[in-house]
Amino acid sequence: MSINEDVCAKKTRGRPKQFDRDRALDSALDLFWRHGYESTSLSDLVEVTGAKAPTLYAEFGNKEGLFRAAVERYLQKYTTCTNQLLERDLPVAEIVEAYVRSSAEVFTDPDTPSGCFMVCASAALSSSSDDVAEMLRKKHHSNEASLRACFDRKVQQGELLAKTDTALLAKYIVCTVEGMSVQAREGASREDLFRLLDALMLVWPRLSQVGNKV
Repeated sequence: MSINEDVCAKKTRGRPKQFDRDRALDSALDLFWRHGYESTSLSDLVEVTGAKAPTLYAEFGNKEGLFRAAVERYLQKYTTCTNQLLERDLPVAEIVEAYVRSSAEVFTDPDTPSGCFMVCASAALSSSSDDVAEMLRKKHHSNEASLRACFDRKVQQGELLAKTDTALLAKYIVCTVEGMSVQAREGASREDLFRLLDALMLVWPRLSQVGNKV
């Protein structure tokens, strides 16, 4: 080793690792997804992220702050593209089918825990985590509102009948997707969820008329 190489090695040897926020968030998200918010401890998060507790506190404030950041990470990685389907200029039946199919694919991705992170997290909360529960409720309601806005647009365009109960229709689709999440969590395969989707699309012509006297 030359003198210059020796000097560089000595300078580098004691240098602390740079904190990788995205990698830490992905690791935390995976842990929260598998075990829930309350069952995940700070020591668990320190272990999976490889960061020291003071680093996590400095970046996220506390465990709740890290969880909230993990929620945003999940939405960014796994729901943004699905929600963009609602804005496409396609027949409403194709939008619904693509939306539910995309959700089913996320819930059964072999590289991630099964089910929907948001649904799993909500189901495992106790009354001691009201702030977290309220945050998740707002996210769920926002998703439902996006579906309703899509259906309202289709009413305005004349594709859905004028008196279609778009709020109820959006809630029905949300309940279907959340049910698929529970099924995936309990071991249902992607093919199982796709069969449920096929059943949904069989009744869609009648379902899409909800609120109208036909």
